[in-house]
Amino acid sequence: MSDMWRFDGRILGVGTTSGTRVVLGVWDRSPFGAFADAMVEDGSGRRRLVAPAHVAEFVATTYGFDDVVESPVRVRLEDGAPGSLTAEAGPLHLHAVVGRRTGLGRLLRLMPGRLASAPWFTVLTDPVARLVLDGVRTRGSAGNGRHETYGATDVHRVDAVSATWEGTDLGALADVDPPVRFGFGSTPRRPSLTRVTTTVRG
Repeated sequence: MSDMWRFDGRILGVGTTSGTRVVLGVWDRSPFGAFADAMVEDGSGRRRLVAPAHVAEFVATTYGFDDVVESPVRVRLEDGAPGSLTAEAGPLHLHAVVGRRTGLGRLLRLMPGRLASAPWFTVLTDPVARLVLDGVRTRGSAGNGRHETYGATDVHRVDAVSATWEGTDLGALADVDPPVRFGFGSTPRRPSLTRVTTTVRG
């Protein structure tokens, strides 16, 4: 019988004018407890993971990275209109202004949360995501022989970001373009904060 890991939280996906794209996971509930991690791909395509030591191996063997930085990842998330997310993750410092719920977010809110987050439901959502959202997938093969599904239940736009890597300014907010290459799919092209349930089997 395969193992199963379930993660409930939010994913921030943003691009910057330097070409660096950042995917930040803020997990309220998981088999590892509450934690956050940051996946960073720079303009040259180098992929880096910043994660606490107790989850770094699991994340690194589920996704693909060129470098792994074990470090505490501290996130402060303030809901509102606008809201904000601030993260300190080793060499990465980031502040994002989170705006209103998107049209997709309003649509997702109409569905029962248990349905939207159910792994089997991604059989229906994945073809739609592939058609409508460039680079986005809701199911696929992960690393180490694992299979992964994403069930989104809400989406808010990101209106601004300021970020540095090792003290170097990464520039202003931009689309997540090209799509990131940590796993089988990317975050939406438009910068966003998505409430999601991720299920990993393997």
